[in-house]
Amino acid sequence: MSLKFMVKRFDEFTASELYKILRLRAEVFVVEQDCVYQDIDNKDQKALHVIGYKDDQVVAYTRIFKAGDYFEHASIGRVVVAEKERQYGYGHDLIKESIAAVDNHFKTTTIKISAQTYLQRFYESHGFVMVGEEYLEDGIPHIGMILE
Repeated sequence: MSLKFMVKRFDEFTASELYKILRLRAEVFVVEQDCVYQDIDNKDQKALHVIGYKDDQVVAYTRIFKAGDYFEHASIGRVVVAEKERQYGYGHDLIKESIAAVDNHFKTTTIKISAQTYLQRFYESHGFVMVGEEYLEDGIPHIGMILE
């Protein structure tokens, strides 16, 4: 079953949608990855949100930014797929949709990400290349990657 994707501004969310997105982010980034960090960072209001729905449930999500709002280039962040849904390859669908959304909304194909190091090969499969050295972000090894 394929996901239905939507791109929304923060002010277009219903309370229920926002709750589902924040719950998914907390389930993965805080609970599953055992990382205490401030997910609610006042950047959601600037972002566009790419949401993957399966039977009206939010199972995949990213937020995208135009150049200058997060990094010097357009960017994709908070990349997340519900644990029980990863077996279907939805992460690949999510990244493709997010890259397309950056192109459609921000008219650029140059994208910078801060990727968890263990996902380097995943992002490379979508054309991203590592830039710089590995660093810790919220106690988790990350690398900068760019798609040009």
